[in-house]
Amino acid sequence: MIAGIAHVNLTVPEGTLDLANEFYANTLGLTPRPVPALQKGTLAWFDIGSSGQQIHVAFGRNADLESSRHPCFKLESKEALATLQLKIWEHFEVGGSAAPLAADKPGQLDSGAQGVEYPNRFFARDYAGNRLEFSV
Repeated sequence: MIAGIAHVNLTVPEGTLDLANEFYANTLGLTPRPVPALQKGTLAWFDIGSSGQQIHVAFGRNADLESSRHPCFKLESKEALATLQLKIWEHFEVGGSAAPLAADKPGQLDSGAQGVEYPNRFFARDYAGNRLEFSV
């Protein structure tokens, strides 16, 4: 039976793995890990804490930059969620090639469906347009 998720694969434009490293490692705090030798330069892998779960980044086209498809990253506390939201928002505000294309502003309503079922979360779109959700 299924015991969890090993990885989620996200796509980015060819030649932007350096931006993936900047965003996923520096902004989100995920840990880069080596990729198979034959795929070096075409993939980036990141560990999600010590969970054994990963984010894989590969070259591909994001045809629908308004898509609601997304992974949801679970944070350990409301405080950690608020800290990460501020960090992503600041990267969005500063801009740059690896900056998120969109980010929910701290203290504002999140850009997802509203309701009491969603008390602690926010969304962002990475530099390639991948939608990302963060919650506790």
